[in-house]
Amino acid sequence: MQSIIDQLYFWINKVPEEFRQMSEVEISQRPTPQKWSKKEVLGHLCDSAINNLERFIKIQYDQQPFVLTPYDQVHWVEIQGYQELPFDEVMNLWESLNKKIIHVIKNIPNEKLVLQCDIGNNQLMTLQWLIQDYLEHMEHHLNKQILKKNEQFLNSK
Repeated sequence: MQSIIDQLYFWINKVPEEFRQMSEVEISQRPTPQKWSKKEVLGHLCDSAINNLERFIKIQYDQQPFVLTPYDQVHWVEIQGYQELPFDEVMNLWESLNKKIIHVIKNIPNEKLVLQCDIGNNQLMTLQWLIQDYLEHMEHHLNKQILKKNEQFLNSK
């Protein structure tokens, strides 16, 4: 778990630095009308954090296997209106949620990391897998949609 925690801290420090180098237009402009802006992608990562924080907590005490409830990511981003919010508000939310996730992960007893969750189609995975998947999902969006223009940064990670 320590390597996941270290990676989350890495991103909490690096993502705001990278966004400070971008213009408001670059942050808010949608590549096409159907695609999210970088600000909306960060909002989507907030939604992912909200949903996964709840999962990381509930799997530790709910009936096993814990069944994950899916959420409609497009509606979450649209209804929460990330595009209209001030960017600092979205960034602060993302940072706060990930700090809370780190706190929860640090306090998970090792024996609970093997608890199972049904991720759909009766496919069972462990809490440890779910936490790793959360990080990989975040890194996918950060690398492919937000920081894609800064190859030097990506290669230094």
